[in-house]
Amino acid sequence: MRTYDFIVLGGGSGGLAAARRAAGHGARVAVFEPARLGGTCVNVGCVPKKVMWTAAHFSHALAEAAGYGFQIDVLGHDWAALKHGRDAYVARLNRIYEENLGRDSIDWIRSAGRFRGPGEIVDDTGKAYGSEHVLIATGGYPSVPEIPGAEFGLTSDGFFELTAVPRRTAVVGSGYIAVELGGILQALGSDVTLFVRYDTLLRGFDEMLARHLIEHMRAADIEIVTGAIPAKLEAADTLSLTTEDGRCFDGFDSVLWAIGRTPNTASIGLHDAGVETDDRGYVSVDEFQNASAVGVYAIGDVTGRLLLAHVASAQGVTAVEHMAGLEPPVLDYE
Repeated sequence: MRTYDFIVLGGGSGGLAAARRAAGHGARVAVFEPARLGGTCVNVGCVPKKVMWTAAHFSHALAEAAGYGFQIDVLGHDWAALKHGRDAYVARLNRIYEENLGRDSIDWIRSAGRFRGPGEIVDDTGKAYGSEHVLIATGGYPSVPEIPGAEFGLTSDGFFELTAVPRRTAVVGSGYIAVELGGILQALGSDVTLFVRYDTLLRGFDEMLARHLIEHMRAADIEIVTGAIPAKLEAADTLSLTTEDGRCFDGFDSVLWAIGRTPNTASIGLHDAGVETDDRGYVSVDEFQNASAVGVYAIGDVTGRLLLAHVASAQGVTAVEHMAGLEPPVLDYE
């Protein structure tokens, strides 16, 4: 068995921040990550979304240019060119993360890791690795409704794989991912309908903000269907979405599920390590990111506390500094 001072499960923002901080203290570190480095934020979240948002912003600016005296003839938008440039930018960030790991002498094990017991991790081939300190930073993934035909829809991950803008899109969800991606699609040429479970958007945000957002989205010709709980999705020449109250909406080229995210904890052997989770699968931690098992820590989306990349990074620093016997900052989530 190969042993390390510190093993990190997950190569996202939080896991990489923790790994590099531990290496800075002289620890021998390994990071398990089967996919691209950078996690959700860099690959299918904040970074590529901001590129798409900027493209949508240019679309609005060009539409308003004549009012400021500019005479501009716009021939159309090249989604494929935008995707190519965006993907190249993300790939550059992936390379930078890999170079940083090499600079800090951190081993990148290109495999998913799972517990086989306390302090023991196995890779996809069954090879074992040991450490007295293991950090869970495996993130999360987009949730998909358990309804017939759900597989015909896309998630936010699939949004970034689109090679052309859909002619007509249904976005199911009312959170910030739903409204951001819906607004981007509409600005870049898709006819968007937003399906929300209740009667408003961004529940949990400021009520006045939600009201103004609804007004602006409707002014941008985005249709908002309220009280819409999906019951089934059918695929023929186009996609048809039926809600629980019997309403049927058809003619969509794409249906995007944006109904929340699920922590990636079900398949990493937490039970074998004695790590407790709540009823939604989130790892329970204290103020220093300690999990219920000795020597196991958890940060980021798997803890269910403010699912943001910079929060995960701060949690990673807290966990490592506490592990090193220093006085880490205690994060305030209020």
